[in-house]
Amino acid sequence: MRRLSVLIILVFVVVSLFAQDNGKDVEAIKKVIQTAYVEGLQNEGDLAKIDSGIHPDFALLGIADGGQIWKLTIDEWKKKIIDRKKAGQLPRSKDNLISIKFLSVDVTGTAAVAKFEFYVGKDLKYVDYISLYKFNEGWKLVSKIYYQFNDVGR
Repeated sequence: MRRLSVLIILVFVVVSLFAQDNGKDVEAIKKVIQTAYVEGLQNEGDLAKIDSGIHPDFALLGIADGGQIWKLTIDEWKKKIIDRKKAGQLPRSKDNLISIKFLSVDVTGTAAVAKFEFYVGKDLKYVDYISLYKFNEGWKLVSKIYYQFNDVGR
């Protein structure tokens, strides 16, 4: 009976430690998405923030009308950001700021997926799925897919 009690206590301690560590990873993931993706890439066009949390091999994947998959690398996306800054489209103003609402963050070891709602101003536009890996320097975004809401009929 005593061995069973000790075993139950050990299992509880191990599960508690894993949950605490997982919680730290979830918070770190939310922070890197907020800083690199929302602030850096979407709202400010801040290349230093982008580079701080987005891996150089990051790719955005989407589906074209014909069903083909298209790919936008982070280097291509950053060039678009630079052009938007030159055109005065970035940083965004209060009315069209991007914000997100996390729906889930799933972490297994050094891999994770975050799912969140993507708003432009008050309007829900997308649900994003971002994949991340944990490197020595921390969590980095490595890919994104998304669902775009059709404004017609909503």
